[in-house]
Amino acid sequence: MKTTPALLLATLLACVVGCHSIPPPPSVVPASEDEAYKQIRILTKTMLLIRQNYVDENKVSYSNLVSSALKGMLQSLDPFSQYLEPAAYRELKEETQGKFGGIGIQLGFKDNVLTVIAPMEDTPAFRAGILSGDKIIEINTNKTERMDMRDVVSRLRGNPGTIVTIKILRGADFKTHTLTREEIKISSIKGSRMLDPSIGYIRITEFSDPTGPALQEALEKLMSKGMKGLVLDLRNNPGGLLTSSIQVSEKFLPRGTLIVSTRGRGASPRQLQATAGGAVHYTDIPLAVLINGGSASAAEIVSGALHDNKRAILVGETSFGKGSVQNVMPVEDGSAARITTARYYTPSGQCIHEKGIEPDIAVPVSPEEWQKILMKRADLENPGTLDPKNKPADLDTITDRQLDRAVYLLKGILIFQGKK
Repeated sequence: MKTTPALLLATLLACVVGCHSIPPPPSVVPASEDEAYKQIRILTKTMLLIRQNYVDENKVSYSNLVSSALKGMLQSLDPFSQYLEPAAYRELKEETQGKFGGIGIQLGFKDNVLTVIAPMEDTPAFRAGILSGDKIIEINTNKTERMDMRDVVSRLRGNPGTIVTIKILRGADFKTHTLTREEIKISSIKGSRMLDPSIGYIRITEFSDPTGPALQEALEKLMSKGMKGLVLDLRNNPGGLLTSSIQVSEKFLPRGTLIVSTRGRGASPRQLQATAGGAVHYTDIPLAVLINGGSASAAEIVSGALHDNKRAILVGETSFGKGSVQNVMPVEDGSAARITTARYYTPSGQCIHEKGIEPDIAVPVSPEEWQKILMKRADLENPGTLDPKNKPADLDTITDRQLDRAVYLLKGILIFQGKK
């Protein structure tokens, strides 16, 4: 009978519950499994010591101890790996399907500090003026410096109508926001319209299950209106599903074109080369892609794929720089482990993790200017949503310089091609 770490763990746990000695292994154990045996023995003995001696008996059930051990084990790997208890796993699946409850904010750890990747539009966080790059120092007076992402999410999520208070650091200034949670419903395609008779505009707010089909629908409508060039706006897009980013990229690339590769340990599926498939391809439309510091993960995959394949010109600011791939793997009882299994690489072989993607045409925008641009855009697309008391007096004079630059660029290309 072969001894495995799983068998040894089961034996040890059984001994913790009711045995006083550990039976010898039934056969000689390979060196690697012998090391696993030693480490599992340390873990189980420590659990037993806690169970017998910790002052608060209510906190030391086996389920609590094992859950805490799993959380700490995954958290120690990197900021994106985490153990998902059943409720957290259900929330994650709801989020990728386009709805969840909370304040509408995408977060990550940057330099080990909890940082806003992007607020989601038409949400409490967005309306409060929270910006990409803001650092969240406290949640309900609890400091975030030692929280893992699961703890952060559980504190921010909640029933609609309930209150959460966060303290942010922007530059050298601290500010406290008290927000009322809402049911967050995400529409991943927004603002689809013609900017002039020949230039179309589509904004992707995140990459979820419905994004690919919704993009196709938006493209068909714009093509029917005479679109000859397209601005694809990925600013403040915090990412999402890898599969969705591939579906978006392949809309604009010839079949068989490399979109992204991932490199991890071992063989497939951790070693992936994704190429363009699909039935409909818009390969002749000039593209300008808008990016900024809130463009992360899947948004960077699309930006890198279109840029490296010379299908788009990037305009704006350097992207966030999240180039790691997480796989969510079910464990037991509805729980799951979210584990970083690979890094992704653009078609030219660049790994942008913690570096970001540089735009071809840099158009820097200050946080104050960006906030006004967001407010003006919200007022344009959803009239009446802005509180007149919070509306800046100069809002009507604000222009989106990054968008304007992209439009001028596409007009020039169309003139050069004789299409305008």
